[in-house]
Amino acid sequence: MADARTGATAPQAAAVHPASQPTPVEMEKQKAAARRAWARAALVYVLLLVFSLFFMGPFLFATLSSFKDDPIEWPPRLDPPQLKPANWVAAWRLGKAGGGSGWFGAFAPGAEVPFEVTYFVPDGIEPQAPIVRVPRRLPGAGIGAVRPGAFAADYAIVSEVVETARQPAEVAGVSGQLVTYAFTIRHNGEPVVADRLPLDLEVQLRQTFYSATLAPNRIERLGRVQSWNNVAPGVIPYVFYNYTRVFQENYSRTTGKNLFLTWIGNSFFIAGVKVLTHLIIASMTGYALARLRFPGRNALFMLILFSMMIPGQVTFISNYLVLRDGIFGLSKLWGQETLLNSFTGIILSGLCGGSAVFIMKQFFESLPRELEESARIDGAGPATIYTRIVLPLARPALGAVAILTFQGVWNEFFWPLIVLTTPQDKFTLTVGLLNLRQAYGAVALDWGPLLAGAFISAVPVIIIFLVFQRYFVEGISFTGIKG
Repeated sequence: MADARTGATAPQAAAVHPASQPTPVEMEKQKAAARRAWARAALVYVLLLVFSLFFMGPFLFATLSSFKDDPIEWPPRLDPPQLKPANWVAAWRLGKAGGGSGWFGAFAPGAEVPFEVTYFVPDGIEPQAPIVRVPRRLPGAGIGAVRPGAFAADYAIVSEVVETARQPAEVAGVSGQLVTYAFTIRHNGEPVVADRLPLDLEVQLRQTFYSATLAPNRIERLGRVQSWNNVAPGVIPYVFYNYTRVFQENYSRTTGKNLFLTWIGNSFFIAGVKVLTHLIIASMTGYALARLRFPGRNALFMLILFSMMIPGQVTFISNYLVLRDGIFGLSKLWGQETLLNSFTGIILSGLCGGSAVFIMKQFFESLPRELEESARIDGAGPATIYTRIVLPLARPALGAVAILTFQGVWNEFFWPLIVLTTPQDKFTLTVGLLNLRQAYGAVALDWGPLLAGAFISAVPVIIIFLVFQRYFVEGISFTGIKG
């Protein structure tokens, strides 16, 4: 029977099909090409991974170090005790034993906190029970050191230290024995609750710490002293110790308010107002420059571009004088002699930026003019076209402007440092972090709270970018299209 398409008989058609299959040489070439494609893709991914580690590595290392008791330890460790689940369970149990909750511990009346510690004792040395002390230790450096609260040492009763176990062992090639001691810390019953229960243990030289109910925060004096900031912590104060210190130890001495929360609120307020003014002014200005025809339009756009090229440090003296004089005395209309040291001065000095106007203008120029022409035929004016047709289509560009503006205002440091001076309640978060550096890093080299505060300051920007990432990418891509 003949094939209907080629006119060949069935045997002839069957003879053609085997010839159409790839030869072994061609198959080998295809496999080689596929391997090269996979190799190129793998190389690209490896390079992207290397670059991501290069740029994100310091941030990730600082974040990990913010959980440590000693962030500047050398050599640095990547497995701090605060991130080990076994210590989370121990912190939960000790927090409840201290009379608090498993999440937030305490040392309250009726507390009985059991504790065990194990030491390695080399052969030839007679084990000795550790000396147990509940010290009158301040909660930390900075402002928190002058508002310590109740000392657990005034209400703590330590039971007798008893040996509970002894077994032979070999540690680091040295034979000896592991000796376990146990004791209990009780509250004396007075109606006082301490938020922390510090502990110090001291043993003889060469009697090495091996393990404990909760990992110690410090081992000092050639290993003879083991110290705990709190042996009834609860999970949150134990894992996020430096983070809780940031909120608890920084308060206003004039108003008593929590300074760190106040700084966060100030930054959110200023950033929110500036995002709103940028969206309104930049969208209106960008639409006018893109669609309306008026004298001096090109000159105005060139002036906006020129303003983007001037660093803020060049004009900050003149801007400072303008705010000092209340914008040539106009601030007296609402009862302010000067705009320095006020949120009004910070906001008015940056209502809109040239980059936001540029992004909106480029986006509006990428939109089809037919949409506006159809609206004009129906009798719509420029205001109606802008509010009902153009602006709803500009959500990607508006999202990009919002993200960039929020990031810039949230991270702004130089100008708020110049304008906002006193009291500390008026600081933004970036200026507040400088205050943390002076309180912790400059005096006591206590970098934990400073790293914790820096990480907290980065969280809002990361969250906003992740939530509005789609609008940001779309807005940036659209602004590059010339309509």
